[in-house]
Amino acid sequence: MTRLTAAAAIAAAACWFALPAGAETIRIEAKNLVFSPPQVSAHVGDTIEWVNSDFVAHTATARNHDFDVAMPPNSKKTLVLKKAGAVDYFCRFHPNMTGTVTVEQK
Repeated sequence: MTRLTAAAAIAAAACWFALPAGAETIRIEAKNLVFSPPQVSAHVGDTIEWVNSDFVAHTATARNHDFDVAMPPNSKKTLVLKKAGAVDYFCRFHPNMTGTVTVEQK
């Protein structure tokens, strides 16, 4: 095994072991100018999969500045949740689109 291959294998193993056990993916869809579901509960380490099913761009912008996910039309983006707390978010282009992600420690 070459040094590069060994280093890549070690790095891959470290990433795999760093993932929280039982981490889940939670889907939030932007469609017809609403987030669905508008409220979700998650744990630190879970992934939010933002799906924009509209023909216009949206964002998922945290009011506390924890995240700002830009979603072009008909796209998917992901975000790994890194800290606990309730986060209210909105779309910068359509401020009436709102939601809340409540994140707890495992």
